[in-house]
Amino acid sequence: MNYLLDSHVFLWLNDDPEKLSEKVLSLCRNMDNVLSLSHITPWEIQIKQQIGKLKLDNLIGNMIKLQQDENQLQLLPIELKHIYELETLPQFHRDPFDRLLIAQAKSESMILISADQKIKQYDLEVFW
Repeated sequence: MNYLLDSHVFLWLNDDPEKLSEKVLSLCRNMDNVLSLSHITPWEIQIKQQIGKLKLDNLIGNMIKLQQDENQLQLLPIELKHIYELETLPQFHRDPFDRLLIAQAKSESMILISADQKIKQYDLEVFW
């Protein structure tokens, strides 16, 4: 199966795996699954670090490399089709980063791994 990680899932997988549900942790460690990280996620993390909303002990590049090595994490670039998909989304969620993740997951027929309850309002498969 193909899964797209929400930002908090990626961060917890790296630094606080105990915050993940047992199902999510098992899924992430199953090499039969394809885990992807949107290019929007490092962007969001960098912005939150710079404005003081997030403190990390490790550099984002190191975290991505670690997950690529340990879990064969794939990177998902932002494409125009993802931007166009935004037009079809209702305004349940105002967070532009989450909206783009939703659009990417829908456009790529991926399952989004997220604990965010607002995301579950969308016509999208969400795993937690």
